[in-house]
Amino acid sequence: MGKVRLVDVGVTAVLTALVLVSLPFLDAASGVDRPVDALGFALAATAAAGTLFRTGWTVPALGVVTAATVTYLLLAYPYGPVMVCLAVAVYSLARRRPLRPALLYAAGTLVLLVLHVFTHPAGLGLPAGLVPASAFVVVPFSIGVARRMWHQARAAERTAAEQRARDDERLQLAHEVHDVVGHGLAAIQMQADIALHLGTPDDAATALGAISKAADEGLTELRTTLAQIRPGTSSGSAPERAPTAGLANLEVLAQRVRSAGVAVDLQVSGTPLPLPDAVDLAAYRVLQESLTNVVKHGAGAAAHVEVAYGADVVRLRVRNPRGPDGGFVAGFGITGMRRRVESLGGQLVAGPDDESFEVRAALPAGGVA
Repeated sequence: MGKVRLVDVGVTAVLTALVLVSLPFLDAASGVDRPVDALGFALAATAAAGTLFRTGWTVPALGVVTAATVTYLLLAYPYGPVMVCLAVAVYSLARRRPLRPALLYAAGTLVLLVLHVFTHPAGLGLPAGLVPASAFVVVPFSIGVARRMWHQARAAERTAAEQRARDDERLQLAHEVHDVVGHGLAAIQMQADIALHLGTPDDAATALGAISKAADEGLTELRTTLAQIRPGTSSGSAPERAPTAGLANLEVLAQRVRSAGVAVDLQVSGTPLPLPDAVDLAAYRVLQESLTNVVKHGAGAAAHVEVAYGADVVRLRVRNPRGPDGGFVAGFGITGMRRRVESLGGQLVAGPDDESFEVRAALPAGGVA
């Protein structure tokens, strides 16, 4: 508020020049109006100059323009561009102010403007003269309201888009942390359970060593994931010792799960393709989350993993015996897997049958479909 923009100066300069230059021609063209004298020029110039503050001081500017224009018309000076000054001020009022107060100010302006219809010698009289007089208020007011609503809608769209982007970032971070931490904690829990049931110190020491290794790998991968997600961090700045979250590291993932007590049968068919980073990461996370669920919920401590490379698709399949609860709930992990895959144009199906639980996914090998 209170700031005069360069465009306001330009509009005011054009209106002032238009009003002052046109007055002598309007005076000569009409014989019924009052001759334009110094007072007429002063009133017209005041109406034009009042538009300079139409952005910062909308209501006072409208008051100045309305007072000058109405006085000009009540004194029977000729019609002309001075009416445009009033229309510009009314437009700015509707554009800048809330609808209810703007409507009240515009209604007051219209009442004052209509007064000249009863006295001006060049007017059309009643009721015909009310139409052109009211048009200089109603039309710019309607345009100003429409323009303000359009800008508000655009601002709301930008705000909503920014909020969606923030929500997507939070959800991405939540999925990454869930996948990394959940996998590590599941392995640690399995090893801890083994240690609790072992009878010899040597076996317990082996289990505790596996717990330490799983915790170290999980923390390292978590640091790498957070470093890659953090804004302004390039992929080359990740810790050097961090494991690569991709299908090239699949055997390491399988060995980690085996160390947690799950027999993993890994089968890779087709010719491995250099996958886009997003697809490679998504495929790895799907297998990681599926194997984590096997560790936590599977029965028989076994999993069969298949990775099949095709010409334009990579297919994943993880199958394991169902746990004793026999139930299936699409929780955060499965929902996250499905969201990852579908965001890349792929498909994911997860669910139980009579004896096993299976996760199947297909990802486009060429990137986002």
